[in-house]
Amino acid sequence: MSQRMPTRVLLADDHTMVREALARILDETSDIVVVAQARDGREVSDAIQRSAPDVLVLDFTMPHLDPPRDIERLLGQYPSLKILVLTVHERAHYALRALESGAHGYLIKSAASEELMEAIREVRAGRVYLSSSISQDVLARLRTPRDKRSGLEALSPREFSCLRLLGAGKTLQECAREMHVSVSTASTYRGRIMEKLGLDSTAELIRFALEHDLST
Repeated sequence: MSQRMPTRVLLADDHTMVREALARILDETSDIVVVAQARDGREVSDAIQRSAPDVLVLDFTMPHLDPPRDIERLLGQYPSLKILVLTVHERAHYALRALESGAHGYLIKSAASEELMEAIREVRAGRVYLSSSISQDVLARLRTPRDKRSGLEALSPREFSCLRLLGAGKTLQECAREMHVSVSTASTYRGRIMEKLGLDSTAELIRFALEHDLST
């Protein structure tokens, strides 16, 4: 029986020290090999084309990255690619967005190195992997249809992206440009966000984003 080829991994994180530490951890395994690294969203596509990874280990909050939209886009371009989100964000709504966009796993950065290896192996095998600390909460929310959800969970992926950008201090024009939509469409997203969250002004929207760790 022929031996299976090692899992090829692309590490995408804007912190060089984090990427290097992850690479050292994965170098200790015989069945996982780091084939490329990317430091922002713009480098990810080029790195995928250049290195043909099996698994993309993706930081959820990198520069030049709109996670819900870009996860969908990357999977549309590379259907066989598996995406494991690796992040500091422990709030379930982040994991919910990642999974609904097509990500195959969601792992908190505080996890042990053994769990990172396990997560990579699981998503490579076609299974979903969730950090144990949030798995039950996320699965319960995934079972609830969006039209039955409230608050943040009621937002569509595009509305969620718009909220993050506005929370980071972007103008409506900047949001439209980064989301590749018209200013009118971005304004519509903002209106829907405010309606669903019960907010009366852009200032309240920004404060909400800050309070819910959505401004990065």
